Amino acid sequence: MSTFRSLHILNYRIWFIGALVSNIGTWMQRTAQDWLVFDHLTAHDAGAMGVTMALQLGPQLFLAPVAGLAADRYNRKQLLVMTQSLMALLSAGLGVLVVLGAAELWHVYVFALLLGMVSALDAPVRQTFVSELVRDELLPNAVALNSASFNVARMIGPAVAGLLTVAVGPGWVFLINTLTFLALLASLAKIPTTSLRSLPRAAGGKGRIREGLRYVRFRPDIVVVLVAIFIVGTLGLNFVLFIAAMVGTEFGLDAKAFGLMNSIMALGSVAGALLSARRSRPRLRIIFGAAAGFGLASGLAALAPNYFWFGAALVPVGLFALTMLTSANGYVQATTDAVMRGRVMALYMAIFMGGTPIGAPLVGWVANVAGPRWAMSVAAGSGLVAAAIGLVWVIRARMLRLRVSRPPRGLPRFTVVSRAGAAPAGGTAGLTADGAARDASPDDAVER
Repeated sequence: MSTFRSLHILNYRIWFIGALVSNIGTWMQRTAQDWLVFDHLTAHDAGAMGVTMALQLGPQLFLAPVAGLAADRYNRKQLLVMTQSLMALLSAGLGVLVVLGAAELWHVYVFALLLGMVSALDAPVRQTFVSELVRDELLPNAVALNSASFNVARMIGPAVAGLLTVAVGPGWVFLINTLTFLALLASLAKIPTTSLRSLPRAAGGKGRIREGLRYVRFRPDIVVVLVAIFIVGTLGLNFVLFIAAMVGTEFGLDAKAFGLMNSIMALGSVAGALLSARRSRPRLRIIFGAAAGFGLASGLAALAPNYFWFGAALVPVGLFALTMLTSANGYVQATTDAVMRGRVMALYMAIFMGGTPIGAPLVGWVANVAGPRWAMSVAAGSGLVAAAIGLVWVIRARMLRLRVSRPPRGLPRFTVVSRAGAAPAGGTAGLTADGAARDASPDDAVER
C-alpha cells in the first residue's frame, strides 16, 4: 500500500505544500523564541522556558470546548483563513519588538499567551479540515502525512533558525515566519470551496458541548487513549526544554547545536510518521507499544555521556513519540462520527497540549534543581506509565488473564488466555449524531 496515496488527491496536495512551508516557519519561530528566552532574556533559565510554553499551550484547556464546537458548526476553511492571518500578525509584532531591541521577557509571555489563544481555535479546525479534503478510507493516511510534514519542518526549521539566530538574531526569524503564513493562506485560496467534501454539521442550540463530552464518555477506547496522551504530553513531550537544558547546561553548547539536535530528533519523527502512513488503519497496540518504546529511548537519552550519543538517542525518541501521536490522532479521528469529530479532536488537543502548563514548569524546575538528566528521566517514566495503563485496559477490555503452568522440569510457562463466558469489561460504545447509543466490539477496538 502506497505511503503517499493521499497526495494523489489534488486538494490535499495543495494543502500539504502550503502547510509544509508554514510549518517550517513555525518551527523556526519556536526555536528562535525558546533560545531568545533561554539565552538572551535570561541566564539559561529552563523555568522561564517552561512558563513560556505553558502560556502558549495553556489556552487549549480553556478554549477547547468552544473551538471544537466551532469546528463542527462553521466553515472550516474560513476559520483557518482567520486564524492563520492572526498568527501572522502576532509573529510580525514580536519580530518588530525584538529587532528594535525593545523586547523584554514579559513581552514574550504576552505574545505567547495571545498566540496560544489563536492556536487553540486553529488546532481542531486544522485537524478536522483534512476530512474535507480526502475520503474516509484515506483519512488515517492523510493524518499520518500531516505529521510527516510537521516533522520534516521540524527537521529543517530549527537548523535554519539556529543559523539565523546566530547570524542576524531571533527577531528576523520571527519576521521570516510571518511570510511563511502566506503560503498556507495561498493554498487555502487555491482550493475551491465547492470541491470540498460536504460533511454533517452540528446543529445549533444548547447542550452541544455536553453532547461531545457524553460521546467520549461512552467510548472507553478513546478515553484510555486520551489518558495515555495526557501523561506523555504533560511530562514527556517537552522536547525543546529537554534539548535546550542538555545542550546548553549539560554540554555547554550554543544555538547552532540546539537547532541541530531538534533537527536530528525530527529524523526519527519523520520515520515514525511515514511508518504510520503505510498502515491501513491505526491500532491501539501500536499506540501503547510506541509509548513503551518512547520511555525506553528517553531513558537512554538521559544516560547519554556526550553530545554525539545524546543526538543518537534522540532519533528513536522522535520515532516512537511520533508513532504514538500519529496513531492516536488517526485512531480518534477515524473512529469518531463525522458530526462529532471537531469536538472530540478539540478535547484531544486540549488534553495533549493543555497538560504542558502543568508539565513544562514542573520539568523545568526538575532541570534547574536536579539537572537535565533527571528531567529526561521524567519523560522516560511518562512513556512507561502510559504503556502500562494501556496494557491493563487491553487486558480488561478483552477479559484476558495470565495463566501460569508449572511443568515438572524447567521454568514456569506464562500464557495469556480469554476468560470463557465472561462479559467484556469496558466494552466500547459510541453515540450517533442524535445521541442514541451504538455498540462496538471491544475486541475490534483493541484490534484497531
